[in-house]
Amino acid sequence: MESIRDLKKFWKKKRVFITGHTGFKGSWLCMILNHLGSKIIGYSLRPEKNSLFNKSKILKNLSSNHFSDINNIIKLKKALKKAKPEIIFHLAAQPLVIESYKKPLETFSTNMIGTVNLLESIKEIKSIKSVVIITTDKVYKINKKNIEYNELNQLGGFDPYSTSKVGAEIIVNSYIKSFFNKTNLKYKISTARAGNVIGGGDFSKNRLVPDIINAINNNKKLIIRNPNQIRPWQHVLDPLMGYMRLAEKQYKGKIKDSNNCWNFGPDKKSFKKVIDIVNYIKKINKFNYNVKVSKYYKETEVLKLNSTKAKKVLGWSSKLSIRDTLNKTIEWNNLEKKGNSVRKICEDQFIANLKMK
Repeated sequence: MESIRDLKKFWKKKRVFITGHTGFKGSWLCMILNHLGSKIIGYSLRPEKNSLFNKSKILKNLSSNHFSDINNIIKLKKALKKAKPEIIFHLAAQPLVIESYKKPLETFSTNMIGTVNLLESIKEIKSIKSVVIITTDKVYKINKKNIEYNELNQLGGFDPYSTSKVGAEIIVNSYIKSFFNKTNLKYKISTARAGNVIGGGDFSKNRLVPDIINAINNNKKLIIRNPNQIRPWQHVLDPLMGYMRLAEKQYKGKIKDSNNCWNFGPDKKSFKKVIDIVNYIKKINKFNYNVKVSKYYKETEVLKLNSTKAKKVLGWSSKLSIRDTLNKTIEWNNLEKKGNSVRKICEDQFIANLKMK
């Protein structure tokens, strides 16, 4: 069990460059690293007005901030050269499946070329000691046997989002073998594949839990697209702690694995149907819903992750059960509605998570 003291020992004063820092996971990561004393440099598009980034007021605590597009390699290179980071977390992405059907060109450009731009930009920056590139659990070729996918399973996707992330995985592997294999960054660049991440402060559209919370807050009827789809649900704190553990191990030269990809998924008990999530939250907060299966947007039916590698090599494991995850998310929403500080809610949940066995 890591303590705040242990984490601060490593992360304090580390120069950390985060792309996509204004997004849901990026905002949580900024708050955690700020709490640990890191020097954070953010690079991202401007956030939505009603975003977690703005609500947390984390901007004032960043060492440097760049509101710019990951597709702009000139600005990205300039920001990285000036920052001289030690650690990079690449989260900048178009992260939504349905949005990828509506905006395929933007999705492929941001998720693939954006990753190329980052890797191209770090070639000559000697200060970098660890890079973690966030992809998704949806990069695996779906097997009808409903297996738990591990890092050696075949990649594949059909919707623009998952396909773009498969492309990002292949690009990272190509760059490592082509440009970083004989440099200090060999074994220090990885991709991280997390499950269906949920938690307080996610206001994305067409995502189950944010849609449920929006229905509760605004007394609206929820539309459920795929009630029987199974996903590896997990609280945002669990994969973030995995990303940070991976970044630290790479920084310290403790990773010697040429298979540079990592799953960060929940316990098997958290592989639940959409309707199970709906029914659990409905017991806590009343809301109404209709089932309306989409004819236009095809999504994976069953998705399960095997995270044995992260457990064995990194000593990481998911701490929060599906009930803990949903309870914390509802708690976050209720506290925020009462006017509590968003930053304090997130920090309190982070500290409480550390204390769990």
